[in-house]
Amino acid sequence: MKTLFSAGCLSIVLLALPGAAWSADKGSADEAVAMVKKAIILIKADKAKAFAAIADTANKEFHDRDLYVYVYDLNGVALAHGNNPKIVGKNLMALADSNGKLMIKEMAEQAKSPAGHGWVEFKWPNPVTKAVENKAGYVERVDDMMVGSGIYK
Repeated sequence: MKTLFSAGCLSIVLLALPGAAWSADKGSADEAVAMVKKAIILIKADKAKAFAAIADTANKEFHDRDLYVYVYDLNGVALAHGNNPKIVGKNLMALADSNGKLMIKEMAEQAKSPAGHGWVEFKWPNPVTKAVENKAGYVERVDDMMVGSGIYK
């Protein structure tokens, strides 16, 4: 009986391991928020240095697995982007995901809200898997900008 119980416990542990290992390959909500907070500190200290660090894919402070930082002004113009530097300088307020959701517009609304921060759910290509996945983007207002990062679900 004791052996059967031990074998059952071991089976449960072994079944849980692949899921834990897989989830470790993705950034968590807490990690995304922490990355945004780090970026905000650097932006307040030296905006040019911060934008360069955000764009530098070798900088592990702002690039970790599927997590990266993006910065937009409150009108939707990309100021810095950790995954797609080609969009910097472009107004993306009308950018929609595959379901037609205007995610930059919704992020700006979250940043302009009394709380000054929040989450927006949308579909977006995962930089690791290259597949379009469900994503939750967290943004926080700093001055006339919104700084964000997001998690893939």
